[in-house]
Amino acid sequence: MSKLKPKPKTQPQSDHKPEKKHRQETLVARYGVNTDDSHGAVIPPLHLSSTFAFKKFGQKGRYDYTRSGNPTRDQFAGALAAVENGSGAVITSSGMSAVHLVTQLLQPGDLLIAAHDCYGGCHRLFSAAVRKKSFDLQWLPLWETQLSAEKIRALKPRMVWIETPSNPLLRITDVQAIAQTANEAGALVVVDNTFMSPAGQQPIGLGADIVVHSTTKYINGHSDVVGGAVIAKDPALLEELSWWANCLGLTGSPFDSFQALRGLRTLSVRYQQHQQNAIAIAALLKTSELVDKVYFPGLTQHPGHETAARQQQGFGAMISFELAASEEEVPVFLEALQLFTLAESLGGVESLVAHPASMTHAAMSQRDQDAAGITARLLRLSVGIEHVEDLIADLEGGFAAIIRQRQGAQVRGVA
Repeated sequence: MSKLKPKPKTQPQSDHKPEKKHRQETLVARYGVNTDDSHGAVIPPLHLSSTFAFKKFGQKGRYDYTRSGNPTRDQFAGALAAVENGSGAVITSSGMSAVHLVTQLLQPGDLLIAAHDCYGGCHRLFSAAVRKKSFDLQWLPLWETQLSAEKIRALKPRMVWIETPSNPLLRITDVQAIAQTANEAGALVVVDNTFMSPAGQQPIGLGADIVVHSTTKYINGHSDVVGGAVIAKDPALLEELSWWANCLGLTGSPFDSFQALRGLRTLSVRYQQHQQNAIAIAALLKTSELVDKVYFPGLTQHPGHETAARQQQGFGAMISFELAASEEEVPVFLEALQLFTLAESLGGVESLVAHPASMTHAAMSQRDQDAAGITARLLRLSVGIEHVEDLIADLEGGFAAIIRQRQGAQVRGVA
């Protein structure tokens, strides 16, 4: 790892840290509550100021400039660190800026290992960085524990990037097993926890050194804020990440932090409904004649089911599936949907459907998509919190549209 940079102007912190004995739901609901000494506001106020006054010449207060530190952003960072069991967090302007921030820990010649089917934006960033010789890269099927462990021991990477469940094929990586092997090889272990959120998985407890989030997704939960976060287990690592975030200007805005903290407070409640709906929808897809494959760790036949059951709290609310249809019939299905909106992103209260090959993973070459297992018939659902019977009826309407088109084609063929 690169030598630690000078200490940042401020460290992500908060004046109020609920005791660790409290459960996650209590931590996020109460974090920062009733700490306003100025007016007694129950909910901590939003600090939009870009700059802060020095007490006198040569003597600044805790904050001087919002890029370096801001009370509202620090509240959000403290809450996330508490629920992820980290030493602290850096709040960034987007999920991709969080990814970019972590890669600043790598130097030319360092090896990064990542999974074949990671998020398309990560694939694009890692590949671009390699072309600039920022670091070296090796793709591995990290869900294949024994094979990947052998490769990690042989290659001795500087960093192993885990995404579990993976995007979009919901493959499960055994975080504890891979982390142990990686740490023994001297590597930092990074886990992208976006798909599960802290409500469903705590990677630091499984051996991760760093946890990455696109807070745009489940943490905020309302599709109205773009943001990211990096949580570090070790204070020294947090210090280096904080330095780079300040240096590069990657820190998130106070307003977005305020909104995302508000979303975080209801995460546990929302997540339960997301998961309940997802279980019912996975059961529907499993029995449909118009579905070839269903990718959902909650199904017992999923290859990673047992590992997911061991390291997660539930199975999440992301489902991918391949239509038993032609490529030309995929738009027919999508256009018939009324409640599943065709859009990128995930984790909001509303249900979304995405076509990874042409949307979230479009930047990948056809060869890379093939290697990852992403086909033109693959669809990804972000299951929202609407009434599950309405969501099921919506999907059935999409299947019915395909059947109607086929029947119409048969009639025209006879004629």
